[in-house]
Amino acid sequence: MITRKSKREIEQMQKAGDLLVAIHKEIAKMIKPGISTLEIDTFVDKYLEEHGATPEQKGYNGYPYATCASINDEICHGFPREDKLQDGDIVTIDMVVNLNGGLADSAWTYAVGNVDEKGKRLMEVTKTSLYKGMEQARAGNRIGDIGHAIQTYAEGEGFSVVRDFTGHGIGPTIHEDPHIPHFGLPNKGLRLKEGMVITIEPMINEGSWESKMDSNNWTARTIDKGRSAQYEHTLVITKGEPIIITDQDK
Repeated sequence: MITRKSKREIEQMQKAGDLLVAIHKEIAKMIKPGISTLEIDTFVDKYLEEHGATPEQKGYNGYPYATCASINDEICHGFPREDKLQDGDIVTIDMVVNLNGGLADSAWTYAVGNVDEKGKRLMEVTKTSLYKGMEQARAGNRIGDIGHAIQTYAEGEGFSVVRDFTGHGIGPTIHEDPHIPHFGLPNKGLRLKEGMVITIEPMINEGSWESKMDSNNWTARTIDKGRSAQYEHTLVITKGEPIIITDQDK
């Protein structure tokens, strides 16, 4: 069932979003060669506890961590680990914050030290594709308009769009209807309505869009070892530009 959020619900989700943004800004300072994603996960767990919040994905279908940490060819749902990040890696940190019942979800890809030009371009195109999709996220448009904008831009830049994982509605639980594919045809799919809260989270690959699953049954990675980047915002649909709950540039 698709729900449209009340003003009170949106305000509570915004508070969760503000906290999530603060964490991402702290992570940005921490990312460097030699740190482990398990250290980052421990930091996030403690930060949330100190601010009266909880990591919503911890325990979700048995997932054991506060964050997902996906490195290089890992598309999503990478497990935090003790291995140290290396100079030239890219790493996506994804998390869902629950603050007094309000949820916010955001992923961000970080450069570790000196990333090569192709890696930098992958990150830039992925981030831009998120904003291309968000331009279409307004009441009266259809879900296909979002995916089409992302796909045409990313593929036009020589990259591929992951098909196996999508954005989604959010609140009161972590994954709600509708699904938000990052590919598709314009003027197709469910019509967006004011008050809906969704995530847009394109995962863009250097090579093939296809994925394979690790033995942990969580982590997806590219089939050809090409790198993958992801940027994600939680946003509220309005008649005009969406309200970005997880905006880092306010």
